[in-house]
Amino acid sequence: MTLEAAVEAKLEAARDDLASRDGVLIAFSGGVDSSVVAAIANDALGEDAVACTARSETLPEAELEEARRVADEIGIRHEVVSFSELESEDFVENDDDRCYHCRTMRLGEMEATARKLGLGTVCDGTNADDPGAGHRPGLQAVEELDIHSPLLAHDIGKAEVRAIADHYGLSVADKPSMACLSSRIPTGLEVTEERLTRVERAEALLRQWGFEQFRVRDHDGLARIEVAPDELERALTVEFAETVREELSEIGFDHVTLDLHGYRTGSVSPDGDDPVVEDVFAAESEGDD
Repeated sequence: MTLEAAVEAKLEAARDDLASRDGVLIAFSGGVDSSVVAAIANDALGEDAVACTARSETLPEAELEEARRVADEIGIRHEVVSFSELESEDFVENDDDRCYHCRTMRLGEMEATARKLGLGTVCDGTNADDPGAGHRPGLQAVEELDIHSPLLAHDIGKAEVRAIADHYGLSVADKPSMACLSSRIPTGLEVTEERLTRVERAEALLRQWGFEQFRVRDHDGLARIEVAPDELERALTVEFAETVREELSEIGFDHVTLDLHGYRTGSVSPDGDDPVVEDVFAAESEGDD
C-alpha cells in the first residue's frame, strides 16, 4: 500500500528515530499499535530490535499465541516474560488506577528484560490519539518510567497506524482493539484468578461461535454479554440464548444476560473508558476496552 506523503514523512521520522537508538525492546501485544512499532523497529534496527510480551493471568492465551504469530510474520525476535499482577494488592483492589498499577508492573518487566539483553530503549505502542481518549491512568506509568512512544512522539494517530500496518502488509491492520481481561471486571470488584479464567473461557466460546467484536463482563457471577451492533441479530435468537446460558453456567457464571445496548468500550470503567492495554501486554497502548 502506498502511503500519503504526510504519513510517509511521519513513518520516515519514526524509523530514523529508532535507528538512532542503541537497540530497542518493544512492549508487544500483537495488536496493531505495538505491531506497527515492532515493524518499524525491525526495519530500522534488524537484530537490535526485540518484541517482548508480558504473560500474566490477564492475558488470554489466544492473544499470546497471536502475538507469537505476528512477531513471526514481522520477522522480529520475540521474547516472553512472565509475572503476576495478582501479587499486587493495589491491582487486585481494582480501583480507578488499576491500569496504572498493571502497566507499572508490565513495563518494569520490560525494562529488566531490556537491561538483560543490552538494549538501550523500551518502546510502547501509545499513539497520538491515546492521551485524549478518556481515563487512561496507564499513560502515567509510561511517563514515569520514561518509556519511549514513537507513534506519539511523531504524531501518528490510530488511522495512520492502520495505514502503516497496511503498508507493511501486517495481517492485524484491521484487528479490533483489545484490552486485558481485568477490564471485564467492574471497578471496585476484586480481580481474582477465578473471575479472569471464566471470562477468558466465555470469550473463547463467543469467538469459536464466530462473533468478532464482543466482551463478556463479569458482575460477580453475572455474565453480561456485549456484541457489536451489526452482530446483535445473531445473538437475539432462542437457540443462542439457550446455548450460551448452558455453556456459561458450566463455566461458573450464576446468571447470563445479553446487553441490548451492544458492545461499548469501557462500560464498566471510570468515565466510560476501559484502560488501553493493547500494547503493553500489551500494552496495544493496548487501546481499548
